[in-house]
Amino acid sequence: MPYNFHFLHNSFDSAEFNQYLCSMKIDFIYSTDFYGMNAAELRHTCMHLLCTGGEGSFVFNERLYRIVKNDLVVMPFPHRARNLAAGPDMQVEWFAADNKFLQRQLPSNNYGIGGAISLNQNPVIKLNEEQAGHLLTDFHRLRDRLGDRHLMFYRQLMGSLCLTMMYDIFEPHALRDTTDTHTDRAGYIVKQLTALLDTGISCTERSVRYYAERLHVSPKYLSATFKRLTGDSVTSFIDRHTVPILKSYLDDERLSLTQIAEQMNFTSLSYFSRYCTKHLGQPPSEYRQSKQPKGSTRIMPGA
Repeated sequence: MPYNFHFLHNSFDSAEFNQYLCSMKIDFIYSTDFYGMNAAELRHTCMHLLCTGGEGSFVFNERLYRIVKNDLVVMPFPHRARNLAAGPDMQVEWFAADNKFLQRQLPSNNYGIGGAISLNQNPVIKLNEEQAGHLLTDFHRLRDRLGDRHLMFYRQLMGSLCLTMMYDIFEPHALRDTTDTHTDRAGYIVKQLTALLDTGISCTERSVRYYAERLHVSPKYLSATFKRLTGDSVTSFIDRHTVPILKSYLDDERLSLTQIAEQMNFTSLSYFSRYCTKHLGQPPSEYRQSKQPKGSTRIMPGA
C-alpha cells in the first residue's frame, strides 16, 4: 500500500498552510504555526503542542485556556479549538499524527486510554524544564525523519518515535491527574466501562448494547456519556481494546482463521475478514503473510 504524504511545515504562512492541507490527507505534521493547529483537515489527528516562549490562548469545549512557556497541549480533536490568540512573542512547536495510528502503537491496557477522559476536560499539561526538553527532543527526532518515507519500515520507525513521545507525556499527565477524580455518575460509568474492557472481554463481546446492560444504562446513554467525556465513540473505544487481542491471535501460527473467528465470537468468517480489513488495513490472510520474512513460502494456517 502506498504511504500517505507527510508534510514538514516551516515556511508557509497560516493561509498557505491551511490551503495546502485542504488538498490531501496528512498522517504526520510538524509545525511552528500556532494558528495552523486547528485546521479542519487535522480533525483525524492528535495534536501535541508545546509553548516554548511568550503566551497565547484558545477556547476548547467552551472553556478558555491560557498557555505560557513549557505548557503542553494534547488535543485528540484539534479542529475543535476556537478563538486562537497569540501574544507578539509567542513561540510554539507542535507535532500531529493520525489518531488511529497513535492508538495502534499502544497496548490495550495503558494510561493513554484512561487519560483521554481528562484530556478532553483539560488538554493543558504543565511541564518542568527537563520534561519540556525531552519533549522537544522527541518532536525534533520526528521532524527530522519525516522525509524518510522511502524507507521500507518508515511507518514502524515513526511509530517507535511516536511511542517515545507519548511515554514522555504520560509521566507529567499522570502526575497532574493523581488528584483529579471523577465522582459524578457519568465519570463512574466511563471508569466501569474501562475496567470491563481491561479484562479482555471484548475478545467475544463487542456490542455497545452488551456493555450498556452490564452497566445498567441504556445504549443511548452510554454512547452519549462516553462521547461527552472523551470526545470519542464507545465503539472505537471497544475496538481499541479488541485489536491487540486480534493481532495476538493472528500472530499465533497454531490457530486457523476459522478457529480465531470462532474464539472471538464472530458470526461468520466473512464478517471476521471485514473486521480485520477495517482495523488492520488488510484481510487476515494478507496480514499474516505480511508478517512472514520476505521470500518465505511457508503457508500460514487458513480457514
